[in-house]
Amino acid sequence: MFNALKTLPREARDTLFLLTVIAWIIAPQVNNLPVWCSAMAGAILLWRAYLAVRSAALPSRWWLTGLLVLATGATYFTHRTLAGHEAGTTYIVVLLSLKTLEMRTQRDAFVIFFLGFFTLLSNFFVSQSLPIAMAMLLGLLGLLTALVNSHMPVGRPPLLQAAKTAGWMALLGAPIMAVLFVLFPRIAPLWGVPGDTPGARSGLSASMQVGTIASLALDESVALRVRFNGAPPPASDIYFRGPVLTSFDGREWRPLRSAVLPSQQLSAELEVQGPTVSYQVTLEPNNRPWIMVLDATASRPELSGYRATMTPDLQWIADHPITELVRYTAKSNTVFRHGPQGMVAGLQDYLNLPANYNPRTLQLARELRRDPRYTVATTQTLVDAVMERLRTGGYTYTLEPGVYGTHTADEFWFDRKTGFCEHIASSFVLLMRALNIPARVVTGYQGGQVNTVDGFWTVRQSDAHAWAEVWMAGTGWVRVDPTSAVAPSRIGSLVRLEAPRNVIAQALARVNPQFTVQLRALWEAANNSWNQWVLNYSQSKQFDLLRNLGFESPSWEDLTYLLIALVVGASLVGAVWTLWERHRQDPWLRLLHRATARLRRAGLALPDSAPPRQIAALLQDRADTAGPDLSAIGQWLLRMEAWRYAPHSHAQQLGTLQREFRSLPWPQRIP
Repeated sequence: MFNALKTLPREARDTLFLLTVIAWIIAPQVNNLPVWCSAMAGAILLWRAYLAVRSAALPSRWWLTGLLVLATGATYFTHRTLAGHEAGTTYIVVLLSLKTLEMRTQRDAFVIFFLGFFTLLSNFFVSQSLPIAMAMLLGLLGLLTALVNSHMPVGRPPLLQAAKTAGWMALLGAPIMAVLFVLFPRIAPLWGVPGDTPGARSGLSASMQVGTIASLALDESVALRVRFNGAPPPASDIYFRGPVLTSFDGREWRPLRSAVLPSQQLSAELEVQGPTVSYQVTLEPNNRPWIMVLDATASRPELSGYRATMTPDLQWIADHPITELVRYTAKSNTVFRHGPQGMVAGLQDYLNLPANYNPRTLQLARELRRDPRYTVATTQTLVDAVMERLRTGGYTYTLEPGVYGTHTADEFWFDRKTGFCEHIASSFVLLMRALNIPARVVTGYQGGQVNTVDGFWTVRQSDAHAWAEVWMAGTGWVRVDPTSAVAPSRIGSLVRLEAPRNVIAQALARVNPQFTVQLRALWEAANNSWNQWVLNYSQSKQFDLLRNLGFESPSWEDLTYLLIALVVGASLVGAVWTLWERHRQDPWLRLLHRATARLRRAGLALPDSAPPRQIAALLQDRADTAGPDLSAIGQWLLRMEAWRYAPHSHAQQLGTLQREFRSLPWPQRIP
């Protein structure tokens, strides 16, 4: 890019470079900005680039005023407000692009730099991921380069020189920024995550619509990362519990809407057994209060800034939505029992079926009950019979089942015999209820993938799963995963259906399949390190740092005092550095400054950048009235200039000039 700009005049070159930096800063937000805003900003930047290349006049203020009014109205129409981070981000992008159309003076350029830095920061309202951080770091260096270039002298200094200076500025400022990051008091983040939008992608939701999605695209984004303290549990036991869905209206599953008196509703009645699994979870922001833990977690997960509560169906809920990256520890038991052991009134909620839905499924239940093998069968026997039907009845697991009709369970059991976990779990639970067996749908994440680089388990949105729980007398709620009967590899060995790869990924996979796997592992390990050490650097970690430094009970005051002490120390170091730099100044310049200072005190008016030859000429003009002393000083100045520009200058000769300086008859006053 630097070479392509060499043939243009400096003003056009600098303008195009700045426009490129602005476009780079705005680009990550294009998907989150209104379409009109992205189009308007792009058109304005292209217009300004055209004017720069053609050296044409900038548009009048009437044009700018009209565009500003239009953008303001469009912003208000889109967001119904001019406040908030979404409307503010839209508006600042518009202002930044419009300001380029009136960039006539250096002051205008400084305003653009100021808006550019704000726009750069606004990217973190949307995402704080490592790729965005790297892109914004490059944008920061671009803005600093443009800023340094605007202060460089007239002529055509190369942009590469300005870029080097900007890089050194960033490096010199990095230690200060690191100290501020570590010690500046943590406050709640200024950003959140966008609200949920409906879409046909894998992931976890507060409800489950069955049969409305023709195809499901696998979302490979990370939902959470887990580090087990010790050996992880078997793959078939890795179930991260999310919302439990009980109420069904024929199409959609929702959390419990009970008609039973609150005093008769079910309680958790959790009893854990066997070894305890200890682990640490790094949960991505999801704008939901769900705390993802393994089945079952009896003790409260340790979250900083959140209060966790367990619901009667064993789901852990935070006191407010999780809008930032959080890390917490938990202890779970994969062997447990919960729920009532005998029939109680609250179980009726888990037998309800919508009227006039799935008649063939109801008929199948009646036929099973009439079968001599199952007339007096236990719940476990009936569950085994239905699971055997799933294993041997030609049912398949797919991400493209097509859109189902009104009777979703009927279509699954008798017609299509295909679907993903939601279809399978929903149809299974409805059949259980038709058999007069209390049952419910449980959603969450199942399995994950071990990163061979850092040892973390990565759980993706594509690992979102739905399974069933049935109630058995004398036992309580028991997990039954009907998907394991249809696709055993989905549960036991954690084999997943893969999303289609792009052309580059396909080419790399053909050349070296292990290379792509290792490359992905390295990248995810880097992302995880960014999450652990940067995004998840909280107030508690600051206090842990102070404890390691010897503070017994760290507080805000301790952080403030330590930060002030470091600032004062840095200031003292800077002062010493300045004195040292002054000492290291060119001795020839220092000697010339001493000479000009003495002449100014004597009354001789000298320009700030006057060379020795010019000063000598002024002294020669005054020598006739002030005496020969001025001529001697003038001759000494000429010898100084000759020494400066001699092909081989030696320190010994400079020492002679310094001794002569001390012996010269410096006048007290020059008339």
